[in-house]
Amino acid sequence: MSLVRRRLPPETRQNLIICPAGALFTTCHIGWSSDIVIVQRDLASLHEIDKTTWSTTASSKPIGGEPCEMAKVLVIDDDRTICEMVKRSLEKIDVTTVTAETASDGLAALPQENPDVVVLDIMLPQTSGLELFRDVQQHDRRLPIIFITAGGGSSTAIQAMQLGAYDYVNKPLDLPKLNQVVQGALETRRLMNQRVAISTGDANHAEGEIFVGRSPKMLEVFKAVGRVASQDVTVLIRGESGTGKELVARAIYQHSKRSEQPFMAVNCAAIPDALLESELFGHEKGSFTGADQRRIGKFEQCNGGTIFLDEVGDMSPLVQGKVLRLLQEQKFERVGGNQTIQTDVRIITATNRDLEQMVEDGEYRADLMYRLNGVTIKLPPVRERGDDIEILVEHFLNIAAEQLGKGHVEGISPEALELLIRYDWPGNVRELQSVVRTSLLNTTGPIVVPAFLPANVRRESGGDALPEQVAASDLHHTGSDDQLPSADLGAFVEGRLRSDSTDLYSETLEVMERFLLTRVLQETDGNQTRAAEILGITRGKIRDRIAAFKISLDKKVTLED
Repeated sequence: MSLVRRRLPPETRQNLIICPAGALFTTCHIGWSSDIVIVQRDLASLHEIDKTTWSTTASSKPIGGEPCEMAKVLVIDDDRTICEMVKRSLEKIDVTTVTAETASDGLAALPQENPDVVVLDIMLPQTSGLELFRDVQQHDRRLPIIFITAGGGSSTAIQAMQLGAYDYVNKPLDLPKLNQVVQGALETRRLMNQRVAISTGDANHAEGEIFVGRSPKMLEVFKAVGRVASQDVTVLIRGESGTGKELVARAIYQHSKRSEQPFMAVNCAAIPDALLESELFGHEKGSFTGADQRRIGKFEQCNGGTIFLDEVGDMSPLVQGKVLRLLQEQKFERVGGNQTIQTDVRIITATNRDLEQMVEDGEYRADLMYRLNGVTIKLPPVRERGDDIEILVEHFLNIAAEQLGKGHVEGISPEALELLIRYDWPGNVRELQSVVRTSLLNTTGPIVVPAFLPANVRRESGGDALPEQVAASDLHHTGSDDQLPSADLGAFVEGRLRSDSTDLYSETLEVMERFLLTRVLQETDGNQTRAAEILGITRGKIRDRIAAFKISLDKKVTLED
């Protein structure tokens, strides 16, 4: 099915390159598949290639098994009541549960059921959960294991965490908390299972997240990944929000010497400063209010593996100092503890902030920036990737058509594709994927035409001069020097109804969000941290919205024309 009418010419297809997962460093092998050349070769020779199309695919297929529609959890506990309670609780979050009452039954269920997560009782008849834990790890080291135990502070549970268990929950079970822990474990399983390969197969045949591109800047990114993946060095990934920094981190991990060890991702901007230190380094019982038991941090859990610190520019000075010491010595102490813990982790970091400017402003440690900046990979924004936009649109359109059951859609019109190419894409690949999916949902016929694109894309691309657009110059103003848009949504809605809008919901939400964000930033005199606290969102979200709405923070918070 051809979903984009502007296809790559045959002479370009002859130069496509495919590198399946796990074959990044294989010797040269050439074969034919359909009308494209399949090549596996060492990345060191990529400088010889002039014309290529690259993609890094993260397969959602579980290692060693077939993909499943619902997540599956294996519960191993000799108490049938506990098994039934957990089963009913996990049903609420659409998770299938398989139960086993003995260690032998649990081990037998692993290859048969291929679970995504294991919930394991420490005290089992004839054996201990720790012994079974080691057996389960031999089956699959990437399988997250959650311990349930009647002794929350027991040394056995701590030992299990140090060996690599995902988490543990005390009995009597707090089922809502268990559900949250299981959801986190499932996300970890997804990250650890998704292999990143370089391929240019048809997008509708690719599974999971994908990194697509053939522009010169993206080729440099792929070459950089190949150079540093096998080297045990710290990597700093720089790029705007939505460019795919986590995919680069996962590509490095998958092709590193630590690929069989744990991989964990932490978004520093999404965790409050007061909790980030505990999340990374763990804490001792009683170290602060609410610390009713010891917690093992991510650096300790990830011993021997790779940890990805996203939005590393948002760390507090205290956390910066502890991360610096860990980078230098691979040692740290838990919050409230005095025992020095030795660990062995590879750190990959990412940021969309100007760390050099933050150092000049006294907001970031210069010595930490130099440590993190050992090897830097710069991800280009979508607007600088040229023809990659067409490739990305085609890829996401194929995937969305399959996922949404829109097989009847023939493709996207040249006019709609032209608007997508002209759009600035402030949200980069993440926004592009969302826009393509939304457009397909809006489509009522066999062709995606400009009318089905989101209003902001049509407006900013100049392809749909709708009256009363959601822009600063068209909103009712208070008349103040600050140019704050008014909150009179009634007049806006009435005007859009008279204009026969087909996207009124998103247009109205944008007006409301623009007004709310501008007003709160005025109230805080442009203090983004305080605004994030008032709004109950992260600072990263604040920055994204400021860029999207073109809000000026120079002296007064205003909307740019």
